[in-house]
Amino acid sequence: MKKAIIYVNQFFGQLGGEDTADVGPSITEGQIGPAMAYNQQLHAEVTHTIICGDNYMGSNTEDAVAQILGFLEGKEFDIFIAGPAFQAGRYGVACGTICKAVKERFDVPVITSMNVENPGTEMFRKDMIIMKGGNIASKMRKDLKAVCDVANKILDGEPVGPAEDEGYFPTGHRHQVFREDGKTATVRFMEMLRARLHDEPYVSELIVPKLDRVPIAAPLADLSKARIALLNTGGIVPVDNPDRIQSASATRWGKYCIEDMDALKGGEFKTIHAGFDPAAANENPNRIMPIDAMKVLLKEGVYGSLHPYFYTTVGTGTTEKEASRMAKEIIPLLQDDHVDACILIST
Repeated sequence: MKKAIIYVNQFFGQLGGEDTADVGPSITEGQIGPAMAYNQQLHAEVTHTIICGDNYMGSNTEDAVAQILGFLEGKEFDIFIAGPAFQAGRYGVACGTICKAVKERFDVPVITSMNVENPGTEMFRKDMIIMKGGNIASKMRKDLKAVCDVANKILDGEPVGPAEDEGYFPTGHRHQVFREDGKTATVRFMEMLRARLHDEPYVSELIVPKLDRVPIAAPLADLSKARIALLNTGGIVPVDNPDRIQSASATRWGKYCIEDMDALKGGEFKTIHAGFDPAAANENPNRIMPIDAMKVLLKEGVYGSLHPYFYTTVGTGTTEKEASRMAKEIIPLLQDDHVDACILIST
């Protein structure tokens, strides 16, 4: 009998909700939560369930991954499954992170499920099979069955078909296969050309991604009269992180007043960014968000005025789609204050 190990977060591991999101990894023999349904539908026995809080995985990624890989050392398993994660961003990123790590360390098949809006989808779809899942937990039964259908093909040694046929997100990998109809490339090309000329539906065999090109803005006519705003993707926030911005794969942003400040103070502001060592930024947050330098330049008359707020989010793992949405939410606030130019500070 083949064996499977399942990864779930604190909620589906029946430990609680947000109040237990900081719990570290644990492993239990047998099945907990969705692992019980997997055990019924998989052509394998679910021998262990791994549980980890979403916040812990996001804020202590290296430690969490190291612990989980340690749990798996010496254990026999033929497939590793995480989720489904639906539209839960932290959970999706956690599923993708641990699946990728397990695949690289143990060279076993991995599979998960997420909604198209989950930031983990874009982050990890090239690294593994991610089934197209629903947006909420009420889709669990359907999503779990879809995972099992493909997982069972893998367990039984059957070929997994194209993304369109099997219901997973395209990975961007192209494989050479022999067509059953025997059509050559020339014949297929002429069929697509004819369909296009006659406005008939067709699907290209080479998908060209559409890039979002942003035109370069015109230069400022007079910097000495310009109103400037500051934005950053380095995760600089008040120490209590009032907007609960995620430390990776952010879907939230914050707006903080600097009107009466000459600089940001360590102990009052910090970084919640999970992509670099925070020590230097926490000691002096101006290293990421240079309020001190901007106030000096303002007094020297280098530019006209400073927008009284700065805006922040975290760039690591954040998808273009989420970044675009956040920008569209921030832009009207800048326009209302007649901001002429923005300085976007990264890390």
